[in-house]
Amino acid sequence: MRRFAIASLIIAAAAFVAPATDAKTLRWASQGDILTFDPHAQNEGLNNTANSYIYEPLINYNDKFELEPALAVSWKQETPLIWRFNLRPGVKWHDGTAFTAADVVYSIERAMAPTSNFKVYTTGIQRAHAVDANTVLIYTNVPNPVLLRQMPELRIMSKAWSEKHKVTVPQNYVQKEETYAVRNAMGTGPYMLKTREVDIRTVFVENPAWWGKGTKKGNVTEIVYTPIKSDATRTAALLTGELDFVLDPPPQDLARLKQQVKVVEGAENRTIFLGFDQFRDELQYADVKGKNPFKDLRVRQALYHAIDIEAIKRAVMRGASDPTGAIIAPQVNGWTKDAHQRLPYDQKKARELLAQAGYPNGFGFTLDCPNNRYINDEEICKAIVTMWAQIGLKVSLNAMPRATYFAKIQKFDTSAYLLGWGVPTFDALYSLQSLGHTLGKEGDGNFNLGRVSNAAFDKLVDGMKSEVDPKKRNQLIADALLIHNREVMHIPLHNQ
Repeated sequence: MRRFAIASLIIAAAAFVAPATDAKTLRWASQGDILTFDPHAQNEGLNNTANSYIYEPLINYNDKFELEPALAVSWKQETPLIWRFNLRPGVKWHDGTAFTAADVVYSIERAMAPTSNFKVYTTGIQRAHAVDANTVLIYTNVPNPVLLRQMPELRIMSKAWSEKHKVTVPQNYVQKEETYAVRNAMGTGPYMLKTREVDIRTVFVENPAWWGKGTKKGNVTEIVYTPIKSDATRTAALLTGELDFVLDPPPQDLARLKQQVKVVEGAENRTIFLGFDQFRDELQYADVKGKNPFKDLRVRQALYHAIDIEAIKRAVMRGASDPTGAIIAPQVNGWTKDAHQRLPYDQKKARELLAQAGYPNGFGFTLDCPNNRYINDEEICKAIVTMWAQIGLKVSLNAMPRATYFAKIQKFDTSAYLLGWGVPTFDALYSLQSLGHTLGKEGDGNFNLGRVSNAAFDKLVDGMKSEVDPKKRNQLIADALLIHNREVMHIPLHNQ
């Protein structure tokens, strides 16, 4: 099998295709492990990819990211508030039972549950109704211009299997709840979960009864995923042939890898950024008592001005990043050149702003950071801590594995954090609603971990949920992006 390293590229299940006719087992690796096999518990890129081998949505993306039929063969908007989905007949679950409309209705309701991390994909959905075994109606509260783009991440579970194993509501990932669905899975997809050894190895085997087997690309009958945190070990395993595919090769190894394996490079639909607690009256994990410096716009601007993003691109990312001032990547609908503009690197300005805010000698706080999720994530954080020290800030770096990290920050147990955000819908609403909208219902603010709240921003985001005129809607997005930047709701770093 030909060996691959993928640098800064979106990876979907369809990407795992064996290029050689005699290959059957695909062995691949990334920095961290799969977090959970509950398909509605944790909305995270690598986790969603693993679940997509097993669980399928009504509509999927093809290799050009165009919508195509999956468990639904066709769909139609019957009224501005009603969509009809005609299901694929003859589909079987991995246990041999029949897939029906009841499973779809159940799965949509499950994704809307309080513990679901996928409510952002059910935005605007009022309810689902099974007309018959092969037909589902989805009712929306308002006309939803991006409903179909939400569908690829809404994966369908068996109602009977869920009831049998007492997993009718999603795992509470934040509270580290353990349920049967965390380490077991049963879907309709092209692969079945064979073995699961947390932090060691996960094996998927081909589903011989998959409805799409006749048109399946490649001949991979087994997928072995191994989490390997060490960059050096991961690279060595690829070069020696122990692995066929590495998702996140370290930038410092790319030149050497290009001489021996195929490296696929390209801008990923993911933005790396910093967030800050702008909610608490007293900042935790800090040496400032009785107040929260991050509530002051001048402090956030100072932190921004202190970051030499070109130095991070050059020294940490080895050129494999695209510095940005926008919270969304250029591939996402609504991106603008105006939003892309960053505050300039200016240490003098940063010190002046801190002094104006009442911190002439700086202050201390903790920056939380994953160390096995994004390319060189901990190294990015180390570089930023050093840059902030140059303007008088005393920052402690708290780096940890992704499994611990996400559970921590999603409980708002953080003062400052680094996060990456991809956009599966390819529409700005997904990011603006998740990251900046005041915490609320239907996925509003579901990853607003600094609990930012801006009424004008919220109004714009709420407007884009139902505005069907593309020109008017894109203006709402543009205005929201500018508010985001003006208020420094987050500090964008680069597109990975």
